Amino acid sequence: MDIKQAIISRRSVKHFDSVHKMTESEVNELMEYAILSPTAFNIQHWRFVQVKNGQKRQQIQDASWGQEQVTKASLLLVLCADLNAWDKQPERYWQHAPQEVQDFLLPAIENYYTNHHQAQRDECIRSTSIAAMNIMLMAKEMGYDSCPMDGFDFDQVAKIINLPHDHIITMMITVGKKKEDARPRAGQLPLNEVFLTDSF
Repeated sequence: MDIKQAIISRRSVKHFDSVHKMTESEVNELMEYAILSPTAFNIQHWRFVQVKNGQKRQQIQDASWGQEQVTKASLLLVLCADLNAWDKQPERYWQHAPQEVQDFLLPAIENYYTNHHQAQRDECIRSTSIAAMNIMLMAKEMGYDSCPMDGFDFDQVAKIINLPHDHIITMMITVGKKKEDARPRAGQLPLNEVFLTDSF
């Protein structure tokens, strides 16, 4: 499937075939493409929690107001991010770059994020959102459908997955074989209402 077709045909599917299972190699292939998504300063602060345990899945469904896609999809991913990844051995992110690049970027990372808590959080949300699109488009390429989710109790899900204190959850994504098509698009705004030039 080409990229244009994947974008057009990707929809948020709510009803999945609960019998179908993704193989471990399929899941790994999907996630290999997820981690090719860009992040600010290449700090790669996204963390992806695959929830396989049936009891945990049921607990998350309960924390998602009963949405059955949580337990019926082949794959449930909780997209998280490390707020302090910028300060955890940042030299790892540029270890293969020329020395002059490292000498510039490592102090730049420190200067940008130190005591800038809003930037730390904003970058986490931006980066996981970009990764989410990689996941959903790659899933489509692999013959699967998906649904991004924020309709859940974030604090409760954080407890279920034992989220570290310096991480946040940004969304969940379900992936699997659709059992029902998504409904037709409900009301797409015209391009000229949302695409502007130079200013509002």
